[in-house]
Formats: sequence, C-alpha cells, structure tokens
Amino acid sequence: MVEDKLAGARADLAERDGVLVAFSGGVDSSVVAALADDALGDDAVACTAKSETLPAEELDDARRVAEEIGIRHEIVEFSELDSDAFVRNDDQRCYHCRSMRLSAMFDHAEKLGIDVVCDGTNASDVGEGHRPGLQAVDELDAYSPLLEHDITKEEVREIAREYDISVAEKPSMACLSSRIPTGLEVTEDRLSRIEKAERLLRTWGFEQFRVRDHDGLARIEVSEEEMDVALDPDFVRAARDHIADLGFDHVTLDLHGYQTGSVSPADADEPDPSVVAPDPLDAEYPTD
Repeated sequence: MVEDKLAGARADLAERDGVLVAFSGGVDSSVVAALADDALGDDAVACTAKSETLPAEELDDARRVAEEIGIRHEIVEFSELDSDAFVRNDDQRCYHCRSMRLSAMFDHAEKLGIDVVCDGTNASDVGEGHRPGLQAVDELDAYSPLLEHDITKEEVREIAREYDISVAEKPSMACLSSRIPTGLEVTEDRLSRIEKAERLLRTWGFEQFRVRDHDGLARIEVSEEEMDVALDPDFVRAARDHIADLGFDHVTLDLHGYQTGSVSPADADEPDPSVVAPDPLDAEYPTD
C-alpha cells in the first residue's frame, strides 16, 4: 500500500518540469525532497526560509539533511516581524507565517524559472485541530504530494526509513513563535531568549521539549519519558541559573509534560490552554 502511494507520488513529480521544495529539514519536507530528487534530479531544488523564528540548529539540520539526500539546497531570508498581523499573534498567526514563508518560496522559484512549489503537508495534518497554515497552502496553490497521495505521518516516517534519512524519527519542531501564548506580541527579544533556552535543553540531551514564554515566565515542557531528567537536581540548577540569565523572571517545569499547541487556540470543544490558570502543582524554579 505504501509502495503504491510512493510510486504514485514519484510519478506525479516526474511529470513536472521542475519543483522547489519548501524545506525545513523535518521528516515531511525531507521525504518530499528525496522523492523530488529521485524523480527530477537536478530539476529539483530544496529551499529553506531563514527568519527570526527558525532556530539556528534547525537551519544547520536542513543543510545537513539536504546534503545527505543529495538535492540542491538554497536559502532565502525574510522576516515575519515585518508583518503587524504576525506580530499581533492572534489565532491566525500560523496563517500569516505560512503565507509569508510560501510567498518567499514562490518568489525564489520564479527567479529559478520553476513553476511548482511543493510543501510537506501530509494526510494526517488535515484532521489535526486548529491548523490555519493549511489555508495559506491552499490559497497559494502549493503542491502537497504527501497529501495528494494520502500519505499519513506514520507512512512518511516509514518512507524516510526506506530512504535511510537521518531525521526519520525526528520529533515535530514548530517555529519559535509557537512558544508565545496567543495574544502576546511576537518580538525579536522573546524569540531570541526562547531559542537560547531551548539550546540549553538540547545540550542536556532532551529530544521532545518546548520552552513557553509567558511574558517573563519560562515554562519548560518535556516528554513524559524525559521527565526524570528534568527533575534531576543538576538540571534544576542549570535551568534556574542559565535560563534566568536570558531575561526570564521565573523558570517553571510543567508537570503535564510536552503538549502540542499548549499556548495556541485549541479545538472548539476544549478550553484554550493559554488562558487556563497555572496548575498549582507545577514545579517552579525561582530565579530570585
């Protein structure tokens, strides 16, 4: 079944004169890049959009994975902070971000004489709650081969393993602005301190994590499997001392663990986590 979908996606891409893949270096866009490279060779280009919301480590990962795949890789630069609508950080922030990011891709594709821009939207994305970014994909008419051929997230990882892509098991990594609660402005200072705080967690070996910036309070989320490490006294001291130095007033560990979109609008039948009062059982690492 997966092989049939894979063959269909590859054949579809082969019919194009050339494609530019919006490439983050995550597993979805990496599979699309590998398929495009297979189908089109030198007529396929992977392109990464560099902005304040992209962690430096993710850009390094994108460069490495593109080289691993063997696809030509280019970088375009833009700033979401130029958009007042994005900075305002309402429930359409992802729409504004994806619109700007994809527009930068289409502009670059035009310079290269390429008509088709592909993205990594997969079949599992469509049913996942509040996803305004998908509206931008539809409006700009980006081509989503994984979605078009009904390839789910689980199947994406299976294909990545077949291609021996190193990020086959890489957890999803949303842009840094997703760490800022809806309604709180996105600023360069906030993005910078979030990036530096998450670099500390990455240095400690955490794999699935977020540092949420509640206007001066850093709320650390880690996966349930990594909670023991987060509760280790040595890490507590490191988090308290080093994250405080980045400009946070307090540092907390959320005992609920990592939750996708925990500061973004939730599904209609669930309360918005960004406005729920803090759990009194959250472990706080005071910085004073």
